[in-house]
Amino acid sequence: MSFSIIHAENFKTINWSGGTSTQLYIYPETAEYGLRNFDFRLSTAKVEVEQSNFTSLPGVSRKIMILDGQIKISHKNHYNKILHEFDVDAFEGDWETSSVGMCTDFNLMTRGKTKGELSSLSLLQKQATDYPISKHSMIFIYLYTGKIGLNIEQNDLVLKKGELLILDNPSQDELKFSALQDSHLIISEISL
Repeated sequence: MSFSIIHAENFKTINWSGGTSTQLYIYPETAEYGLRNFDFRLSTAKVEVEQSNFTSLPGVSRKIMILDGQIKISHKNHYNKILHEFDVDAFEGDWETSSVGMCTDFNLMTRGKTKGELSSLSLLQKQATDYPISKHSMIFIYLYTGKIGLNIEQNDLVLKKGELLILDNPSQDELKFSALQDSHLIISEISL
């Protein structure tokens, strides 16, 4: 197992018609979102207009989690749903999708045989928990708010707000988190 931390200042943010999008990670790392040649991509977005239309992404499966705010998401000819903080919606990129409401969200996009799961974990300051690790190719932990301590292969680490921890071929059965501040973690588990 190998691990690394990407610091917030190293992420790329771009503008789109409804706000901004920040790419946290793309795989393979040589892939380009614009070319749609990725196996998976993690990003956050700020939706700063009341109504927005999602980019059509044929061949891409999407999962979106609301980090802040609330939206009503509409998938034409499929369903409508109201998403509150830390709710997840899964849908296909070629669906005609729009939303009403402003928010900050977390996005997981996968292509081909790549599969991904998205979950969140909230910890109060001084709270500790063991998080079980399933057998996945890669696990990503994005710290949306707060500060946590954890130990990976006898290495004591501190993850700060806005940072992304990458675990490649995780070999541990669980991660031990200790909240140094009230914290919200977003966990993406990827199978390649």
